[in-house]
Amino acid sequence: MTGIILRNPTHAVAHVPVDSWAWSWDPFRTLAALIAAEPSAASAAANDVVFAPRFDVKEDKGEYVLSADLPGVKPEAVEISLDGDRLKVSGRRENRHKEETEQTCLSEISYGSFARELTLPEGVDGEHVHASLKDGVLTLVLPKKPEARPRKIAVTS
Repeated sequence: MTGIILRNPTHAVAHVPVDSWAWSWDPFRTLAALIAAEPSAASAAANDVVFAPRFDVKEDKGEYVLSADLPGVKPEAVEISLDGDRLKVSGRRENRHKEETEQTCLSEISYGSFARELTLPEGVDGEHVHASLKDGVLTLVLPKKPEARPRKIAVTS
């Protein structure tokens, strides 16, 4: 008999027995093992969950546009710095105030500090970077230096 080892963020290990003759996957058996391997709600609340926004990066002829989802983050809670070719975006998403009469049944939203550092390609004009935070989306526009932009070269005879 073989086994599949599942790991969760607390590094608890659950052994899921798999019959050597069975070639089909039993999702209910796997689900039961995952549920058994999950930490209790009390220990999950004690663990800090890291909020790390993901970025989309787009490029056109004249600029790079970076977008990140930052729902619930206020503009004054975001700090952006550019040091050479290193762009650092950091900030904090505050936990909403909880009323004494409220009882949390499920909490999947992460709160706390975040920091992302990206290495930019050569040719970014760091003096003219523009950032805006609207409707929970951070948009950074990084123009390219004129000498870094593609140009056509005329062919003469």
